[in-house]
Amino acid sequence: MASVDHIWHGCRLATLSPSRQGLGLVEDGLIAAADGRIVYAGPAADAPLSLDAEQRTNCDGRWITPGLVDCHTHLVYGGNRAQEFEQRLAGASYEEIARAGGGIVSTVKATRQADTEQLMVASLPRLDALIAEGVTTVEIKSGYGLELDTERRQLQAARKLGAKRAVSIQTTFLGAHTVPPEMKGNSGAYIDAVCNAMLPQIAAAGLADAVDAFCEGIAFSPEETARVFAKAQTLGLPVRLHADQLSNLHGAALAARFGALSADHLEYADDEGIAAMARAGTIAVVLPGAFYFIREEKAPPIESMRRHGARIALATDSNPGTSPLTSLLLAMNMGATLFRLTVDECISAVTREAARALGRFDDIGSLERGKYCDLAIWNIERPAELVYRIGFNPLHARVWHGDSHAVAAGLL
Repeated sequence: MASVDHIWHGCRLATLSPSRQGLGLVEDGLIAAADGRIVYAGPAADAPLSLDAEQRTNCDGRWITPGLVDCHTHLVYGGNRAQEFEQRLAGASYEEIARAGGGIVSTVKATRQADTEQLMVASLPRLDALIAEGVTTVEIKSGYGLELDTERRQLQAARKLGAKRAVSIQTTFLGAHTVPPEMKGNSGAYIDAVCNAMLPQIAAAGLADAVDAFCEGIAFSPEETARVFAKAQTLGLPVRLHADQLSNLHGAALAARFGALSADHLEYADDEGIAAMARAGTIAVVLPGAFYFIREEKAPPIESMRRHGARIALATDSNPGTSPLTSLLLAMNMGATLFRLTVDECISAVTREAARALGRFDDIGSLERGKYCDLAIWNIERPAELVYRIGFNPLHARVWHGDSHAVAAGLL
């Protein structure tokens, strides 16, 4: 008889397997895991009769999805921008706040003043909030240092978070986030520093799993972004892009040209750019938290994405200035209410497609043989509840790499 480490039975599954229709639903399901990976996930009636495990969990009819994946966050930073939020509510413009030393400059200042340990400790509560909702993989970007030492500390702090908690951390170097205050008006020279000094050292230290940039009128031009991407590719690092959030600089098409893992935001992306992304396999990551928080009025072109077959992922964009959101469940509800995504699209967007956006679908994002046994077990009657409810967390248990972790500390 084949021995495995753990069997979960009496469960209903949303496998998200591409070989099954829709969410890949299985009414009477079973999952078996060995050495942290799934050995079997599917109908209990089809499970190998030889499977046996010392540890068996009866799920009493609960639903199991893959562990959730937050594929776009800026989770590690110093300080916060609550005071600026109050100022905006009182009528101050973003430009007025920035001229007074606020905006991203204030976050850069606070982040530069923090050491690696301080950044890690400040970020833990934000990570814990995601973990408590069934998240098992989190992408974390740098981009609030804008000089080598602080960018390095941000990425090191992100890696330390993964050592502190039972969660997978993917790090992304976002040195090309904006021009630092000391180089204001000289974006070309800063891109020189990113390409020639910062990126090679970050890559050599193995601190980044990918490279990102902000292609926008208030940040970097398509030509400057292309320089960063070309350098990343020579270093063997995949790229992602903050694209077409505030205007159409054809960032979607640029991301597709470089075979980017994803292009994110996309409110102003045009039909040609979306078609190019679909052909390139570049995932469209929509970020309703930022859309909501900055009161944007133009939604991403979801119908164009559907028409061209572009895959849609969804994330919190957790950051201090434009999306102070640490709930992927709420992000799903926002995706449905603000962008009119369907229930199936929202759930696949934070599992299967989010894994693709990180280049990790070989390991995570669906319940299939050979993948990591990352599970979220829910107290729900149907998957739609994950998208429908607001401010309610129905997580029953969370499994990372085959094991439940830190239940005593309240971290499911």
